[in-house]
Amino acid sequence: MYSKDDMLRDVVAALARAPSLAGVQHLVRGNARALADAQGATVVLREGDRCFYADEDAISPLWKGQRFPITECISGWAMLYRSTAVIPDIRVDDRIPMAAYRPTFVRSLAMIPVRTADPLGAVGVYWATARRPTDEQIARLCALADATGAALERLLPEPPQ
Repeated sequence: MYSKDDMLRDVVAALARAPSLAGVQHLVRGNARALADAQGATVVLREGDRCFYADEDAISPLWKGQRFPITECISGWAMLYRSTAVIPDIRVDDRIPMAAYRPTFVRSLAMIPVRTADPLGAVGVYWATARRPTDEQIARLCALADATGAALERLLPEPPQ
């Protein structure tokens, strides 16, 4: 039987060989969603003081292609604080900009920084019901975010000094 740990191992290996940013995004969005049994997943890239929602795989459109100030979204919070945000109910967490979430299916989420020491982005997963992800799901998502960071370091140009 193909387990979530097998899936994680395979996606980590594929990320190490991914030939492009688009390839990384494609691998991460679908596998993050599957690893977390979520209804949506996103890949967010940091662009200075903004968050770019570069790609997503979700049951309905979310924010793909949009940019938000890093201080005004949960992906920015994860990057700025270099910490995983686990939000079992978005309606009761002050870090959530409710105007952006109200029209969506999202009721709970986890957002994991990519390259914790100096975040390049974040991987987010979303659920349509209020719930807390398991410790195993968060651990797998953190491992996926770490592998994503290594792939992005290899593929992204160095920022200007």
